[in-house]
Amino acid sequence: MQNSYRIIGIMSGTSMDGVDIAYTSFSQSEQNSWTHEIKAVKTFPYTDKLLEVLKDSVNYSAVELSRLDKHLGTYFGHLVNHFIDEFKIDTSEVHAIASHGHTIFHQPENGFTLQIGCGSTIASLTNIKVINDFRTKDVINGGQGAPLAPIGDTLLFSDLADAFLNIGGFANVCINTDKVIAFDIGPGNLPLNEICQEDFNRPFDKNGEIAQSGKLRPRIFEILNTLDYYSTPPPRSMGTEWLEEFFRPLITSYSSVDPRDLLHTVTAHIAYQISANLNEFGVKSVLITGGGAKNKFLIDQITEQFKGEVIIPGEELIDFKEAIIFGFLGALYLDGQPNTIPSVTGAKKAVSGGVLHTP
Repeated sequence: MQNSYRIIGIMSGTSMDGVDIAYTSFSQSEQNSWTHEIKAVKTFPYTDKLLEVLKDSVNYSAVELSRLDKHLGTYFGHLVNHFIDEFKIDTSEVHAIASHGHTIFHQPENGFTLQIGCGSTIASLTNIKVINDFRTKDVINGGQGAPLAPIGDTLLFSDLADAFLNIGGFANVCINTDKVIAFDIGPGNLPLNEICQEDFNRPFDKNGEIAQSGKLRPRIFEILNTLDYYSTPPPRSMGTEWLEEFFRPLITSYSSVDPRDLLHTVTAHIAYQISANLNEFGVKSVLITGGGAKNKFLIDQITEQFKGEVIIPGEELIDFKEAIIFGFLGALYLDGQPNTIPSVTGAKKAVSGGVLHTP
C-alpha cells in the first residue's frame, strides 16, 4: 500500500486576493500518523479583468457560469504549468493536483454548493490527475460541506496549538477537543477589503492602519453583534450570500459615517466575535493563519480580548496553510481514506470527498 503522496494544492479563496499553490509531500507512518514536507509555494495574483468577472459571477446565467468554469480551469491549468516550470518540478513524481476551486454558491441548507474551475480542463492542460469538488459529497450526506481544513489541522498541525483560526474571506476555527469542533465564526477579510476598495481605493487595509486611525461606533458595533447567525450553534458555515443578504446592507446603511470609523468598527466586531468564540470553548492557544494574520490592528484586538495565547506562525504557513491542507485532502482521497469530520460538518458520516479527473 502506498503511504506517500506528492500533491500540488490550489486554493482560490473568497477574499479573492490571489491563487495560492503549494507543492507538498505527505507521508503516513506505520502508526497511521501523517507528516508533510513543503516543496514549493507561490501566490499568483488575479488579473484585474478576471477579478471583476469573479466578483460579478454570482449574477451569471447558467451558460455564463459554464463558460467561466472552463475559463477558470484553463487559468488554473496555465498557473500550475508556470509553477511547475519555475520550480523545476518533475511531473512524473506528482500524484495529483488538488483544487479547491472558486466558490460561487454555498447553500448547504438547500442541498448544494458550487466551486468552479473545471477539473478536466486542468488535467488536460497539465497532464496530471486532478481532484476537485471536495464539498459536495458531504453536503449530500447532510453536512455543511465546510469547514474542511480541520482534518489537516488535526492530522498535520495538532502539535502547534489546541485551536486553529484562519482569517481569509471568512474567519473559521478548528478546536481540538475529544470531539473536534470547527465552524465559520463569521466574516473575515471580505467586508474589510470591500470598504477599503470602495472608500480608499486600496485592495486591503495593510496592517489595519486605516482601521486603527478611526474610532469605534458603539451603535453599529452592537447591531452587528445581534445578527442571528452568531447565536446559531455549530456546525455552521456561511457563504457570500449571507454577507450580501444580512451584513452588507447594514454596512451600506451607514454610508454617511466616516469610512475610517466604519472600518474600525467592523474590524472590532470581527475581533470580538473571534475572541468570544475562543473564550467560550476554553481555548488555551490558537494558531492564526490567512491574510488576517497580517492585520496588526485586528490581531492586537484579538490578543487583548482572548484569554489564551495567540500564535502567529511563519509567513509560509500564514499564506499557504489552506493550499497545503487541500493538497492533503487530495492525498487522503487517493489513499481511500475519509477527508471530512462529521462532528465538524454535521454530516451523517465521514466521506472521501472529491471528484477525480484524468488527463
